[in-house]
Amino acid sequence: MLDTIRKYSIAINRIVLFLAAVTIVTYFFPRQGKFGYEYTKGKPWPHSTLIAPFDFPIYKTQAELKAEREKTLSDFYPYFRYNEEVEHTQLSLFESDFNSARLRLIAKYPFLTLPLQGRPEYDIFSGVRSQIKRLLTETYNKGIITLPEEYQDRPSTMIISVVRDNFAERNELGEFYNYPSAYQHLTKGLTSYINQRATVNHRTLEQFIDDLQLNKYLQSNIVYDEGRTEQEKERILADISLSSGVVLSGQRIIDTGELITEESGKILDSLKSEYESRLGKGTSHYIVLLGQALLIAMLFTIVYYFLFYFRRDEFKNLKSISFLLILVVVMVIFAQLARNSTEQGLIYIIPFAILPIIVRIFFDSRLAFFLHVTTILLSASFAPNSFEFAIIQIPIGLVAMYSLYRMTRRSQLVRAAILIVLSYSVLYTGLKLWQEGDFTRIDYIMYRNLAINGGLLLLVYPLIYIFEKLFGFLSDVTLVELSDTNHPILRRLAEKAPGTFQHSIQVGNLAQEAIYVIGGNPMLVRTGAMYHDIGKLMAPLYFTENQTSGINPHEHLSYEESAQIIISHVENGVKMAHKEKLPRQIIDFIETHHGTMKAKYFYNMYVNERPDDEVDVSLFCYPGPTPFTKETAVLMMADSVEAASRSLKSYSDDEIDRLVENIINSQIAENQFIDAPITFKEINTVKDLFKQKLKNIYHARIEYPELKKKKQRL
Repeated sequence: MLDTIRKYSIAINRIVLFLAAVTIVTYFFPRQGKFGYEYTKGKPWPHSTLIAPFDFPIYKTQAELKAEREKTLSDFYPYFRYNEEVEHTQLSLFESDFNSARLRLIAKYPFLTLPLQGRPEYDIFSGVRSQIKRLLTETYNKGIITLPEEYQDRPSTMIISVVRDNFAERNELGEFYNYPSAYQHLTKGLTSYINQRATVNHRTLEQFIDDLQLNKYLQSNIVYDEGRTEQEKERILADISLSSGVVLSGQRIIDTGELITEESGKILDSLKSEYESRLGKGTSHYIVLLGQALLIAMLFTIVYYFLFYFRRDEFKNLKSISFLLILVVVMVIFAQLARNSTEQGLIYIIPFAILPIIVRIFFDSRLAFFLHVTTILLSASFAPNSFEFAIIQIPIGLVAMYSLYRMTRRSQLVRAAILIVLSYSVLYTGLKLWQEGDFTRIDYIMYRNLAINGGLLLLVYPLIYIFEKLFGFLSDVTLVELSDTNHPILRRLAEKAPGTFQHSIQVGNLAQEAIYVIGGNPMLVRTGAMYHDIGKLMAPLYFTENQTSGINPHEHLSYEESAQIIISHVENGVKMAHKEKLPRQIIDFIETHHGTMKAKYFYNMYVNERPDDEVDVSLFCYPGPTPFTKETAVLMMADSVEAASRSLKSYSDDEIDRLVENIINSQIAENQFIDAPITFKEINTVKDLFKQKLKNIYHARIEYPELKKKKQRL
């Protein structure tokens, strides 16, 4: 039993992943039935005559409810609370401050020592103190109010509710002081009081009042009661009726071909809402759940078999399957979150185009579009109008893939986002004009949502990096970074093994051109070529392209030892690549660029010198594996051809043709391409291209004539 489980563990895990995806998506699906009719307002009813199957209310539209709420709130009286403690606190503070400043004020303003008229036992200082206390009491009795920001622009006639001793009284806003009017009341009253009792210079009086700093003793005692206000708002809004009438069971709703007007559309929307809500309750809840599970399971089964028949590499890779399923599930969850929002059209903020862009970057266009369509079909159930949602979103997937076929620069992503937003806008505008026939009926808030959608598309750039690290993928952005000759490894290669570095560049040029012609990833094969020989850094002088001084260290070694040193550059390159944390896809080029071929020079020399000895072939063979992708196969051909071309004594067309044919045919004869998805036709195409490129590289140049010196005349 355990052996069977181990044998089929990948298949079992694959099925578990798909079942988990089906379960999660089913869990997030709305627990409602599905209305059986699709319709468009402003167009004829395309179905048979519709009769009401049960009594149901006619629900108001969102626009009607919004207008009614605004009307209700415009007549609403906000609540304020009268705070008695403020007056006592501020009067006590004034009494303390004024008495403390007595000596300073009398010294500065001598008129304060004058006796009060009619009450000579008191001086003006005492009278001023009493007058200010009286004015403060008057001010606080009337009330000082501070308005919250939302009521700042309201007129003085606005009605507010002020709660005193648990009783709410309605007052006009103008009945209360604000800070400026309260201060003006104090200064005006105090000025009048002093002028009646003493002759004081106007400037001196102003300075005295400023010194008192009466604004310190003004504080709002009519305080906004936000909790009570919001509570009352909620109460009156809850009293607003959501419906504007009732349709009785058996009543005709609409006939075939009848135009769907605003009113009949509202009735149809109400029936749809009520119908779907009723189906999601009681015993029908489980039937609805079963229907949803079957539908979702069918869509994921189609994805399963698409991968099985057309994308075997991804089908066998559990990381790839996990990544693809996570993308689909996350998009569906975002659609569900948008559905739960009260804001209309929020689902169009979700950047569904991210899915085809990312899948296209890591895999291919067909898989990207297939998954995009599947995701849109699943997410359409969360949209207010499934048909409208699908007809807008599906073409956007194509636009996303076309606009960002390969991403090597950030500017390409910005350009793609702009193009996607423009495409969204055109599709939405066209659909609305078709449905409504009137520019004024277009909801312009949708364009804001689409612009936000475009901004969120820029998240693709950091997401690519995250997904590469989590799932081991490789994007063109990373390939561009790796192929930069300023990369530390490539800099070391250029400095310590310049011949190998130049060889790698030439191999990259050949391989890239070949992949352009037969199909594949040119950037991947070029980057792989740059790193395929980095193992030679461990012993650069043992390779002929780096032997510029005429010294050959192999002269003092046996053929077996020399072969092992040459062969070891593959293993050394793999170790170095792992140490530098190069992507797995680049390491594949290092491992496979010699396949299981022999180090032929030393093998042939050994056999020629010892024809009667039995040869241990394993000492002269590379460890492999053989190439298993089109890119690694082309690199093997380009590597061998480029290296061998340097040893040609003559660069005639026949010599180059013979060289290319012999090398690649010998690789075919030794089954080096048996695991690679490359055809004989493609191999012949690669041969022809290599021949042409090598002839262009080594073509004969004309000899420039020397300039003869003119004879000087005597």
